[in-house]
Amino acid sequence: MIDLSSRAEHDVVVAAKTEAADGVVVLDLAAAHGAALPAWSPGAHIDLVLPTGEERQYSLCGPLGADAWRVAVLREERGRGGSAYIHDELGAGTPLRARGPLNHFEFRPAEPALFIAGGIGITPLVPMIEAAEASGTPWRLVYAGRERGSMAFAEELEAKHPQKVELWASGEGRRLDLGELLGVPVPGMAVYCCGPARLTDAVEAAMHAWPHGSLHVERFVPKAVEGAADVEFEVEFALSGATLTVPPGRSVLDVAEDAGVLVLSSCREGTCGTCETAILAGAADHRDSILSEDEQASNRTMMICVSRSRGEKLVLEL
Repeated sequence: MIDLSSRAEHDVVVAAKTEAADGVVVLDLAAAHGAALPAWSPGAHIDLVLPTGEERQYSLCGPLGADAWRVAVLREERGRGGSAYIHDELGAGTPLRARGPLNHFEFRPAEPALFIAGGIGITPLVPMIEAAEASGTPWRLVYAGRERGSMAFAEELEAKHPQKVELWASGEGRRLDLGELLGVPVPGMAVYCCGPARLTDAVEAAMHAWPHGSLHVERFVPKAVEGAADVEFEVEFALSGATLTVPPGRSVLDVAEDAGVLVLSSCREGTCGTCETAILAGAADHRDSILSEDEQASNRTMMICVSRSRGEKLVLEL
């Protein structure tokens, strides 16, 4: 069953806006009407609805247990304008809508952890480190970036955990060697990686010999998925009673929206999890960048913005 509480929307207000690094600002978000915001776990993110109407996903970066939600936003010079608006125009006191929290990148404190961050990918790992410290979980952080000045939370983490944090700034001539870091599998260790595609893809390739399930990844952009060509199939929306055809080149989400079926969505590229939907019958052709291999194999849910059907029909809980 999908956790509907993760789809709830909340009125929030920007309680504070501070600079965390060159090109990175931190927003502290409080409940607009004084009510408590939902609790969250390390690895969770929220959808933030900007006054411009744009929606963006941001990882919650702690501190755990605080009354406010905290996110860090990198200014994307080649982005679609959301980060520029946040950096240039969004100020303290601005009301916003937020959806979530949602977590497909959960931390498991029972296992020794290796955290690998690239740039703004440090954000979901910060509360994981806090949780690891609190639980006594052995951990190590390897954090790569271009310049130290642009690496959010780097100085704070290095000062607080000098024996456990390694900073690799390419501008200083230090480049992370993933072959050396990950060449020898460590049974029982969990690796958590977040960052740009070139990092997550390289980590995945370097860990091909590690035990199944060792790697946990959160991606900013969809991974390349090799699948069969799009073919037409039927989808039955069990709750609304409609049965419709999904043609090549259109998604289940497109067809659902056209038919007036109520479904939440955000990224529309299989990276945020907002449109996750329970499968009641049929088998999905998973094309998302969120679910693990085991989760995809279980065939319990699918991301209807990108995934399709392996057969002639799907029955979904919509």
